[in-house]
Amino acid sequence: MNISKDEAAKVAKLARLRLDDDKLALFAGQMDDILGHMAVLNELDTENVDPLYSPVAHSTPYRKDEAFKTTERSDVLANAPEDDGQFFIVPRIV
Repeated sequence: MNISKDEAAKVAKLARLRLDDDKLALFAGQMDDILGHMAVLNELDTENVDPLYSPVAHSTPYRKDEAFKTTERSDVLANAPEDDGQFFIVPRIV
């Protein structure tokens, strides 16, 4: 498959990219390489191959679902520009 500079320009226009002639030739060659590789992949027989969702086996670390206090209220309110001792005071929006 040969991607022409005109076809590369069309794709660049759809992607809203402004490319000069040198870049269009470069990208046309790269698109041609990608499509050539995809053609090779299409020739593979994957009839009896299970889908692979990730090449790496992952395990999910679990922790106990227990509530616990991580920070004291006074420590959090110490960072507020204004508070009433219990809550943040913010400007009224509505």
